[in-house]
Amino acid sequence: MCEKNRCAWAGDLPVYIDYHDNEWGRAEHHDNKLFEMLILEGMQAGLSWITVLKKRDAFRKAFDEFDPNKVALYDETKIQELLTNEGIIRNRLKVNAAVTNAKAFLKVQEKYGSFDKFIWAYVDHTPIKNHWQKMEDIPATTPISDQISKDMKKLGFKFIGSTIIYAFMQATGMVNDHVTDCFLYQERKA
Repeated sequence: MCEKNRCAWAGDLPVYIDYHDNEWGRAEHHDNKLFEMLILEGMQAGLSWITVLKKRDAFRKAFDEFDPNKVALYDETKIQELLTNEGIIRNRLKVNAAVTNAKAFLKVQEKYGSFDKFIWAYVDHTPIKNHWQKMEDIPATTPISDQISKDMKKLGFKFIGSTIIYAFMQATGMVNDHVTDCFLYQERKA
């Protein structure tokens, strides 16, 4: 049986392979899932993505399945509870940003009808199809991620620098950054 060619970052850990094969780069349009990815990408800042993936189930439980309506209501008691939860990344700035971002997320939903409509408008509701031959070619930021980050900061979001936004764009399929020899490149290109 021939092993599939994947993006090098997927490595050989089952959790990474599963994420690469079944989630990363697939166009996501469900607001709660978009909120989850926005929060997780912020939590990842300064850490490796594998750290976040391994804690993902604990994050989902701790953050009420990433329901922005619930997270927006977190008070100091709930924040303290989260900061003692060993299953998640216990960084006060990141936890506080999750609550702040939930509130901003709800305002975006109210103004635009959904976060999906807001965020996907930056790419004309169609994934950007890149043609990178190797991982080293893939940028950490782009002019679009710069603009989204700037605009979201104006809307009150935190922990959404351009690098985090570009990772979010990759994860949610707003951009196809599978390298050209990855088996998913052609599928996402179609």
